[in-house]
Amino acid sequence: MLLAIDAGNTNVVFAVHDGTEWRGRWRIATEAGRTSDEYAVWLLALLQYAGLKPAEIDRCAIGTVVPAALYNLRRLSREWFNVEPLIARSTVEWGFEIRVDRPQEVGADRLLNSLASHHHYKGPLIVIDFGTATTFDVVDADGAYLGGVIAPGINLSLEALHQAAARLPRIGIGRPQAVVGRDTVAAMQSGIYWGYVGMIEGIVRRIQAEQEAHLKIVATGGLAPLFAEGTEVIETIDPDITLEGLRLLAERNPVPILNRTQARD
Repeated sequence: MLLAIDAGNTNVVFAVHDGTEWRGRWRIATEAGRTSDEYAVWLLALLQYAGLKPAEIDRCAIGTVVPAALYNLRRLSREWFNVEPLIARSTVEWGFEIRVDRPQEVGADRLLNSLASHHHYKGPLIVIDFGTATTFDVVDADGAYLGGVIAPGINLSLEALHQAAARLPRIGIGRPQAVVGRDTVAAMQSGIYWGYVGMIEGIVRRIQAEQEAHLKIVATGGLAPLFAEGTEVIETIDPDITLEGLRLLAERNPVPILNRTQARD
């Protein structure tokens, strides 16, 4: 079975795939200093609860945009599962071209999203990921990664409003009943929600005009369903697209199981 680890700026998601389906998904807050043993104590308990045995894990794939977290995630795979992990980076075999000026600068999550989206939905397409940042990634009809757009994430924008303006409270995101808010919280929610809907629609329209084609729109991330309610631009929501990218990448790049001596090195 495959242990897929998606380490983002906010959360680390662990998931197990048995070759047919995902058997479990668990998330923990991203802390660069969290040790491999701390991860193990938490994860092994969850595996046991799901009826899974550590010995059943024979592959591991890690995608991270937090370089400082990689060391202990790699040690987790080696020491607790006896598996050399596959690290998602521009130098592995992706099965498609990365047509940008500096491929090494592209976040692993963006390449993983592109790989899985093209595999499942073909192209050309745009993948919108509502994460710590809101990203738009463009995939050509042949699966090539063409680049994209990076914008501040919704929660970052909310926090910036609260911190920079003394009288604006910290609020949660939600779809407002009306565009014109009749109090401060409603006005803030409207500005964030409809402002991001306008950004989504505007960026998608400009990308399609630049590409001179209609591109399918696939959205992922926890807030994707919320924003899909406010626009017809988003055609497909796929919450597992990054994990699917890790699964597909692991199939293309097999890595050997370590023996016990190697695992301690």
